[in-house]
Amino acid sequence: MHARKQQCLVLVGVIAIDLFMVARHSLAQEQVTADQMVTQMEDTYGVHPGQRRNHTKGLCALGEWVGSKEAATYSKSALFSGKTIPVIARFSNAGGFPDAPDTAKSARGMALEFKLPGNKLQHITMINTPMFGAATPKTFFDLLVATKPDASTGKPDPKKVAAFKATHPDNRAQAEFLEKNNPPVSYANSDYFGIHTFKFINADNKTTLVRWKFVPQQGEKRLTDEQMKTMPANFLAQELIDRTKKGPVRWDMLVWIGQPGDPEDNPTVLWPADRKQIKAGTLTITSAMPQKGAACEKINYDPLVMAEGIEPTNDPILTFRSPAYAVSFAKRIQGK
Repeated sequence: MHARKQQCLVLVGVIAIDLFMVARHSLAQEQVTADQMVTQMEDTYGVHPGQRRNHTKGLCALGEWVGSKEAATYSKSALFSGKTIPVIARFSNAGGFPDAPDTAKSARGMALEFKLPGNKLQHITMINTPMFGAATPKTFFDLLVATKPDASTGKPDPKKVAAFKATHPDNRAQAEFLEKNNPPVSYANSDYFGIHTFKFINADNKTTLVRWKFVPQQGEKRLTDEQMKTMPANFLAQELIDRTKKGPVRWDMLVWIGQPGDPEDNPTVLWPADRKQIKAGTLTITSAMPQKGAACEKINYDPLVMAEGIEPTNDPILTFRSPAYAVSFAKRIQGK
């Protein structure tokens, strides 16, 4: 009887170890490192020495920012002091192809570096879809794998893309948005969304969950279906350069005020449309130029570069971006 009990205990122990090993293996499969992510970008898009691994195609711009008093009640950040703050901006196309056509139904980006007093910085990096296409880094990694161009066709394998869509529902909302909405006629005629939830901390150390978007004062305008067929592959950069020569381009920053229960760690899920909204300030872009040798070229627009008064949430995509950006940045400044 005693021997049988010992055998049972040993069997239970073996099963427990097996279950632990399976769970650990499963967890390991779900985790992706920054190095693995950047390596997969290189595998999917190719290596373009000295350039960003994602949002490779883009241009630089310069301007200024003035924050609002209303935003200052929610955040003690110098961003909302009401003073004029210099900005170095970069506009871009999603993906790692330097020659990506401007008519592609992919995201457009706007990255901002605010030069705050005391040599402090605030970064804001955004895209022009209200949501992101992945709730976890693993989904974005799998998307890169699925959309790698086939060597024989130069296009992604439809079967791999279909399999990805069937197994990654967190990608669906952004994919459908991009499919239903044509690209903008100009970087200047596009909304840009922070996509993540952030924390505003005010002078009384009260925390408010927020999301934001930048809305163009010249209105949001998209290419028509006919323009999608006839526009050249490269028009966005020169269009913004020419437009800023005629006068400044402006966006208003609108901030949604969160309520208890609003998702704060999933950038694929939108907040309810009735959330309170405030105007947090205005961005003015006064000039734009090719990125080669310009001020934005060497900047690593890490979204976790934040000044006092703004803090990140535990969004796994948001926290992952910083180390992934660092890997890409280290490679490109070395000319790799």
